[in-house]
Amino acid sequence: ASILFGEQLDPERSNLNGAVSDWWNNAMWRHKDVAWAIGETILMAFLGTMGAAILALPLAFLAAKRFSPLMLLRATTRRLFDFVRGVDALIWTVVLARAFGPGPLTGALAILITDTGTFGKIFSEALENVDQKQIEGVASTGAKPLQRYRFGVIPQVVPVLLAQILYFLESNTRSATIIGAITGGGIGLMLTQAIQTQKDWEEVAYYIVLIVVMVMFMDWFSGWLRGKLIGRKD
Repeated sequence: ASILFGEQLDPERSNLNGAVSDWWNNAMWRHKDVAWAIGETILMAFLGTMGAAILALPLAFLAAKRFSPLMLLRATTRRLFDFVRGVDALIWTVVLARAFGPGPLTGALAILITDTGTFGKIFSEALENVDQKQIEGVASTGAKPLQRYRFGVIPQVVPVLLAQILYFLESNTRSATIIGAITGGGIGLMLTQAIQTQKDWEEVAYYIVLIVVMVMFMDWFSGWLRGKLIGRKD
């Protein structure tokens, strides 16, 4: 109550603004740095996941037998998917960090490479199971091949694609924490630094709690967004 109604301590700002500023710039708990690090971690997961989905969709058409009649092209694309998803994201992180240097974008690129292979396999299998009658119905209107894909194929696979993308977005938020500890970005780096000091375990516990809260929030958010976009809730 004294913050709102008490005597003003600083003539240049209100007591409430002063309290918020002191909390935000607290040198011990570093709330400002922590908020930035959490945003960096979520951004790393978002860029990696969405970038992988964008790359994987056209490649999935090349890997699907129904849409790619050339066996050599299908086999090459599928082996590419196997290769990039067969190497764990942490290994890609180490390789990319040596090649491009540490940073959040390196972590996002590692997630992108791994998930491109995983999404490619999932998307190609979804494309294999589309209803041919809907494609034929669009073709009967005189639609060109690209229009057949746009109006006859994509609407059928969108629910599956969105569900997988949102699930991986939530999962990659956890992965980005570990990747950030290697690439030097996000909340993972702050947790690693706190552990290495071996002095302030309260700070370590604080970061762990924040990571758990961040993952829980992303789990709720992805479920809510899934329900809004495809009409289904977990």
